[in-house]
Amino acid sequence: MSAALTTVSVKILDKEYQVACPPEEVDALTAAARYLDQKMYSIRETGKVFGLDRIAVMAALNIANEFLSNRHSTDSLQSEVGSRIDTLNKQITAALSEHKQLDL
Repeated sequence: MSAALTTVSVKILDKEYQVACPPEEVDALTAAARYLDQKMYSIRETGKVFGLDRIAVMAALNIANEFLSNRHSTDSLQSEVGSRIDTLNKQITAALSEHKQLDL
């Protein structure tokens, strides 16, 4: 049983594209297309990169770099949070253990 798809029209560097996606992903797709459009415009405006394919590749490289940097930051943060949770769990366990000993 497949979900119905919606066709969304997005504009990237003044060119319109029709993209199919699930209805619940329309906003995310539109935001992604807008972000890509901004990146590609920014690269084109530098005047250093010519041709749609080269602009698209440079935008993809920039976005991939941002993604990997953010993922690294997220991984570090998750590790830090995990360590903090472990420390808090140990403190809670120790406090509960001490409380049980007082009740005896």
